[in-house]
Amino acid sequence: MSAANPRMAGLGAADIERLHAAARAIRDRQPALADRLLGEVLAAHPAHAEALRLRAIGQLHGRRPDLAIATLGDALRTHPGDALLHCELGNACNASGDQAAAIAAWREAVRLDPAQAVAWFNLGRAHQLRGETAEAIDALTHARALAPEVLPAAILLGDALVHSGDFDAAQAQYRDALRLHPGCGDAWRGLANIKTRPLTDADADALRAQLARPGIADADAIAMGHALGKLEEDRGQPARAFAAFVAANARQRRLAPYRLDALEGYVAQALATTERLPPPQDPTLGREAIFIVGMPRSGSTLFEQVLAAHPQVEGGSELQDLGIVVQQESRRRNQTYPHWIAEATAADWHRLGADYLARTARWRGRRPRFTDKLPENWKHVGILRAMLPGATVIETRRDPLETAWSCFKQQFYVQPHFACDFADLAGYLRACERAMAAWRARDPARIRLHAYEDLLADPAQGIRRLLDDCGLDFDAACLAPHAGTRSVRTASAAQVREPLRGDTARTAAYGPLLDPLRTALGLPPA
Repeated sequence: MSAANPRMAGLGAADIERLHAAARAIRDRQPALADRLLGEVLAAHPAHAEALRLRAIGQLHGRRPDLAIATLGDALRTHPGDALLHCELGNACNASGDQAAAIAAWREAVRLDPAQAVAWFNLGRAHQLRGETAEAIDALTHARALAPEVLPAAILLGDALVHSGDFDAAQAQYRDALRLHPGCGDAWRGLANIKTRPLTDADADALRAQLARPGIADADAIAMGHALGKLEEDRGQPARAFAAFVAANARQRRLAPYRLDALEGYVAQALATTERLPPPQDPTLGREAIFIVGMPRSGSTLFEQVLAAHPQVEGGSELQDLGIVVQQESRRRNQTYPHWIAEATAADWHRLGADYLARTARWRGRRPRFTDKLPENWKHVGILRAMLPGATVIETRRDPLETAWSCFKQQFYVQPHFACDFADLAGYLRACERAMAAWRARDPARIRLHAYEDLLADPAQGIRRLLDDCGLDFDAACLAPHAGTRSVRTASAAQVREPLRGDTARTAAYGPLLDPLRTALGLPPA
């Protein structure tokens, strides 16, 4: 900031210097100093836009988005055409959890000033998180045009283009990110996740060179290790692929060890506390929802793609809402889940179910039913017969060795820590199957098991059974799920746009290399 800065208009030199000092104090995490300096400026200029904006930024840094929103509201009453104020209001609303208000604020910022690259980026990221892929692509394209050297915009735009099925354009974004930063793990992760487009010999050389570079960040090394493993597998080099995957996962496990005993304790308690639940107030509540749960890499994206081809079903992909509703209730009760389950009344469960449906209402704007395909929602299936008793639950299963190996070698957007170790993987898989078997026995009409291999072996019969279990009439469009044009926001985004095929197994090529995983799963050696 300088005296020539139009945002300093109306201020004398002393007050301009106070704003400079306040900005430095916010940066250096000195909130008391920043607040005192801004108070001195606002005492003489109570409606000054830049002083109020900095105060809001300080309040946001202090984790008080409510105060920041109030401060920015005061500023905008006097300066409604200030794009930067609207941009900061978007940041504050987003921090408060009001994503819709954040998007509205960022939209207004770019309307007032189309050159606001940060607002375009934030807008694109918000749309991406909400699954609004077309809107994300539009906003992130603007951000990249305005700030072509900003790496995160290239990555996010690449991800959005993958979700839309435009793999050529996505590759171009990831490769431009590598031009900016050749060791960018997110770019390599993005390229490797386009599973129908193998990496090249030049990529192999580049990956090895980057992995040999001293001082490489752990996150980048892990992502590049997974990409190198995928490249070697595609080349028919299982030993090299295995070594790359093992090294990447060992590094990930050192960063975030997994406690399998904690999961096993959780499952035992969840099974016990959900054995007796109060009868629901409305047995039809949640009939709009179709949950697809189970292990990652078990074919769940394919099952969702089949359902999303039906004219009555919107594909919501991996929604976080069920877990958020449970977490919020735990905070309200000041008690961790599942400890409070036994204390919840029928009215409590009805309230929580209605909250989930309100949070997911946007997925029913065009079609009356929707899918929620977050695999780890299996942990909450036990409460659904009280919370959303009308919902359908589809558990997907795939050959356990194929499932576990696919999890181990997959670079997820958010890496599940259980997937980094063979014993943890096997324990997680057993816990999932044990819990789902118990909950399916308690609610067999609503919780149905579907095998990935059965669907591939006889697609017509498998798809008819799936639709029947979801209470849907047969529709021929479901027989060609690859033809769907919806956004697919999972690691299988490229694969499900290919026609159904039965040759997806990969473990046989590894032979005895996978015997430790077979042993962990209780399977005989190769």
